Amino acid sequence: MKKIIFAVLALFIFTGAAIAGGGLDGFLKSLNIQAQADMNGFSAKLSAQFGVPELQVRTVISTVREPSDAFMCLQLGQWTQKPTEQVVTVYKANQGRGWGVIAKSMGIKPGSAEFHALKSGNLTFNGQPAGEQGGKPGKGKGRGKGHNK
Repeated sequence: MKKIIFAVLALFIFTGAAIAGGGLDGFLKSLNIQAQADMNGFSAKLSAQFGVPELQVRTVISTVREPSDAFMCLQLGQWTQKPTEQVVTVYKANQGRGWGVIAKSMGIKPGSAEFHALKSGNLTFNGQPAGEQGGKPGKGKGRGKGHNK
């Protein structure tokens, strides 16, 4: 019963952060709440979404400071098509400097769709592989001109 209440609370907080425009910080806080509520489910969703074995996901989670940092390492690895281990190395070298700095050092350009998605917190965590959620930011369903705008 506690898990159900905590999951509902996490969903409420996540929805509130999205509506309030919590940006990247709000998104990352929501991920940490979800991970605290169900670390096994969080790991499984990361594994499915990024196509990385769950053992590797758990290794990344144990290496970084917060579970949301594991998500970001996997997301940056997907965007840059670089191994997660390389992203984690850059993360450790730049810890405390922010995800924008880490993204730039990984080759993500400040004007790119990826960088804008990062800065605005317009990221997706749904456990679906990238091909099923539209791939790169700004390329998914309903994001272009003329789509209910």
